Amino acid sequence: MDRRVVITGLGVCAPNGVGLSDFTNALRDGKSGIRFQSKLEELDFGCQVAGEPLVKDNILNNYFTPLQQRGLNATGIVYGVIAGVDAWSDAGLDKNASDEPDWERGVLFGTGILGVDKFRESIHLVDDKQVRRLGSTTVLQTMASGISAYLGGILGCGNQVTTNSSACTTGTEGVLMAYERIAAGKAEIMLTGSCSDSGPYVWGGFDAMRILPRTYNDTPSKASRPLSASAKGFVPGSGAGALVLESLNSAQKRGARIYAEVLGGEINSGGQRGEGSMTAPNSVAVQRCIRNAVINSGITANDIEAINGHLTATSKDVLEIANWSAALDREGVSFPYINSFKGTIGHCLAAAGSIECVGTVLQFREGILFGNVNCEDVHPEILGLISGTKIPHKTLPFHPKIIAKASFGFGDVNACVIFKEFQKEVI
Repeated sequence: MDRRVVITGLGVCAPNGVGLSDFTNALRDGKSGIRFQSKLEELDFGCQVAGEPLVKDNILNNYFTPLQQRGLNATGIVYGVIAGVDAWSDAGLDKNASDEPDWERGVLFGTGILGVDKFRESIHLVDDKQVRRLGSTTVLQTMASGISAYLGGILGCGNQVTTNSSACTTGTEGVLMAYERIAAGKAEIMLTGSCSDSGPYVWGGFDAMRILPRTYNDTPSKASRPLSASAKGFVPGSGAGALVLESLNSAQKRGARIYAEVLGGEINSGGQRGEGSMTAPNSVAVQRCIRNAVINSGITANDIEAINGHLTATSKDVLEIANWSAALDREGVSFPYINSFKGTIGHCLAAAGSIECVGTVLQFREGILFGNVNCEDVHPEILGLISGTKIPHKTLPFHPKIIAKASFGFGDVNACVIFKEFQKEVI
């Protein structure tokens, strides 16, 4: 069985917007969610800017019961539940009120590190011999599958409820895993997405690696510079994105609004061989991932009109463009339009792929291509590969039919998904 799969719901909790409306407007206007973090200054971080969603305490009552809020100190779970529940509602789906689980609906929601602040709080209580004060939700907030468990329970899903974790590839990988489950006839509806915690205990390791920018603490909105010659490293971020994937048959029966179709894609690894390492991509694997995504989706390389890249604002941006160009055999003015959302949200780590997939899909609904920010000085080596006209600095009116989105993560892992504008068949 190989069924068509569509996207019927979107949700987002991003540094530059909580909720679809705010997020869409921010991407359209190039509004940054990267801000100075006084806590990082107090801790003497080199990079003192980051992207963190602004979640108002009073909205938590819309997503969590009073019991669930008691002792809740895991930002990733907060972000993930907001994005996931919003996506479910956006798809026109209700929470299951029955005593029996809904066997045709599942959750595949990823993360990298979950509940770090809660874990730190727990360590201190244990060290102080105050184990009894840990509370009954400590394990739920710190286990990796806590986010999918929360969502699965809130929504009453009886199909697969699980968590994937593949560094910065997590969110995009999750879309493909959910797609494959529905295409194979093992589920009708899957909520997929990913989340990442905020805070110094997540971001500190990257600061120690000296791969974050240290010269923009006074100008945070300028700090994240994908595709730019003056890029100094990625800005850490956090948040969550969520998508409801559904069989076309189920969506049509419900009369659901359809954002786009998932044609397919590819997930692979470079095996940390050749150029690949724990922190660097193997170009052979990246190009293979993109090529196979095209083949698996039943399209040609020339069908791709736009790309949402991984593009982290590091020296690897040049290599990524070279890999796209080689994989698609397109260069200069024949290269597709390309954008990166990290200029306004930073690198949201495990949440990056899902937040960026949401933004990518929104372009079909809006009939636009979101612009890039902070790349007025596009890297000359990139301009040697593709035309600068294919790197829009401002949002363009555009009606793409097919967009490719890819993520590449630590551990030399890759994922590329192909989205297509959905058009109702004329009978």
